[in-house]
Amino acid sequence: MSVFKVVGDRIYSEEDETPTYKSATPRPVYLTNLTMGGVMGRGESPKGSITETKLETKMVEAMQRRASDGSSMKSFNNIILKFPKIDESLRKCKDIFQQFDEDANGAIDPEELKRCFHKLEINFTEEEIDDLFEACDINEDLGMKFNEFIVLLCLVYLLKEDPTAVHTKSRMGMPNLEATFETLVDAFVFLDKNKDGYVSKSEMIHAINETTSGERSSGRIAMKRFEEMDWDKNGMVNFKEFLFAFTRWVGIDDVEDEEGEENA
Repeated sequence: MSVFKVVGDRIYSEEDETPTYKSATPRPVYLTNLTMGGVMGRGESPKGSITETKLETKMVEAMQRRASDGSSMKSFNNIILKFPKIDESLRKCKDIFQQFDEDANGAIDPEELKRCFHKLEINFTEEEIDDLFEACDINEDLGMKFNEFIVLLCLVYLLKEDPTAVHTKSRMGMPNLEATFETLVDAFVFLDKNKDGYVSKSEMIHAINETTSGERSSGRIAMKRFEEMDWDKNGMVNFKEFLFAFTRWVGIDDVEDEEGEENA
């Protein structure tokens, strides 16, 4: 397990025992979930090689449009330092998730999701909702877990800006959460150097090495982070893959693990 510790103005890697990044954060932050192969958690396997779907095409096109505005992120370290705040914001989604998990079985089924969209005034077509559910139900068990629900809502946030879609004027009514989603979009845009809607291995290495004068980074760390995102090992990471990796990095899967143990 790779463990990063922020102390004073530097981030230390347990592997190197030397500073890997420089920051302006005055308080310690421990990031213990950046594990090799740990994106899925609990031994799950994502769907196999996924052919490009209409949803992925829309997702990539939306990200390309967003990339034209650039990113406020200055280094990969900026992304890491936002983990605690992002984690706190995403965990607050648990109440929303439980509200729409009407039978309280720990998962949202397709019909519950459609009622969720209606209540949140997210005006997607039934086909779009079905496509989103299928894309985010990574275990293909017709039950969307909490981390899958978060990824789906973030994809909704991205896609609702599509000027050609019938749901252009849709809103989620969750400004604080949408601000967190914008941070995640911004992070992906920072990594996507050529603005094609995907992150490649070379772009990941470039992003981690793109630091201000005097900072030190590790190509080994870049490769681990990339491997955690690239499920199908095709050398390209889309926004959905990035989101699932991110929920694991900030410990969202751990929330489900803990609750499962409590209910056992």
